[in-house]
Amino acid sequence: MTDYTALRRDLHRHPELGFEEHRTQRIVAEHLQRCGVDKINTELGKTGVVAIIRGALGPGERIGLRADMDCLPMTEENTFEHVSCHAGKMHGCGHDGHTTILLAAAEQLCQNRQFRGEVALIFQPAEEGHGGAQAMIEDGLLKRYPMKRAYALHNFPGIPQGHIHLRPGPMMASSDRFRIRVQGKGGHGAMPHLAVDPVLVAAHIVVALQSLVSRSQNPIRPAVVSCTILKAGEATNVIPDHAVLEGTFRAFDQADRARIGEQMATLASHTAQAFGATAEVALNQDAHIGYPAVINDPEATEIALAAARATAAGVNSDADPVPGSEDFSFIAEQVPSCYVLLGNDRGTEQDQYFLHHPRYDFNDAILPTGVAYFCELVKRELGS
Repeated sequence: MTDYTALRRDLHRHPELGFEEHRTQRIVAEHLQRCGVDKINTELGKTGVVAIIRGALGPGERIGLRADMDCLPMTEENTFEHVSCHAGKMHGCGHDGHTTILLAAAEQLCQNRQFRGEVALIFQPAEEGHGGAQAMIEDGLLKRYPMKRAYALHNFPGIPQGHIHLRPGPMMASSDRFRIRVQGKGGHGAMPHLAVDPVLVAAHIVVALQSLVSRSQNPIRPAVVSCTILKAGEATNVIPDHAVLEGTFRAFDQADRARIGEQMATLASHTAQAFGATAEVALNQDAHIGYPAVINDPEATEIALAAARATAAGVNSDADPVPGSEDFSFIAEQVPSCYVLLGNDRGTEQDQYFLHHPRYDFNDAILPTGVAYFCELVKRELGS
């Protein structure tokens, strides 16, 4: 049997960015061939992989199990043996663990095919901001492999090792990026009355944007607006002619998401106009794809809850929704789905490092729980 801890650590050592997962794709496809899957497709989403496992009990419906494969563009600060060997690239979110869990589940399902129908194993590229799930759908994923339901998981620090958290309804927030360019009039820093200061205007826009949540958002429906980048000027005695403000906004409801984007444009342009400047708002530029919220289907969540109770060390069926985002949402928009969180905490000092931290590392001890959960889903969906 494959040493899956070693496999996971090998993937961690060789991280690849979105749509560049060529080595990972090759390793996944070769492992699936050795397992004996019935079909492998490596033509969806540039570097994606889809494998089909047919049950031994005859024809029936199909469900999907999905794992993401890409890494983050960040430099790792760990010192263990399996630290990333590629500067500026790191599996800082645990996708190496997700891929390994689905590969191990493939081996078990191929060895025990006591189910009807088919399981589609979806190894997805480019989850981190590039919409790999959408790319696979555009290449025909759901038309070529229609599914009754689909499932995915994500490891999560802050949850005890091997516990599973889930909930029906909103599970992960939508994600959109904004860029606001404030055009003013440059001038001498000592004579601001002869200029239109875009830095001042941008500062007022930053403060005003916070009202989109505090005064425009229903307080029982969470949302987030964060201004994270402000660029302007090159010299302390020069008022620049423009400033650029960037950030992100999140919501759990599509109507809230649309409203925030529309109000942002109105608020920025009117605030700038009040100071004699102009402001242009753009959303999701530079190849970034805005993600919808992940909404867990009630029936799929009931099935996932039963599978979790049969396999996990503990279960929370009323977990708080997470303001982070996930492009599994593109699949969940079209297929009844459930997305769960798998606890990563070891009870050690390592637990202080959350996802996307340069010293984060996936907990190999939760691999068996993830595998058991996926296999239990197949048993409950397709088993005799």
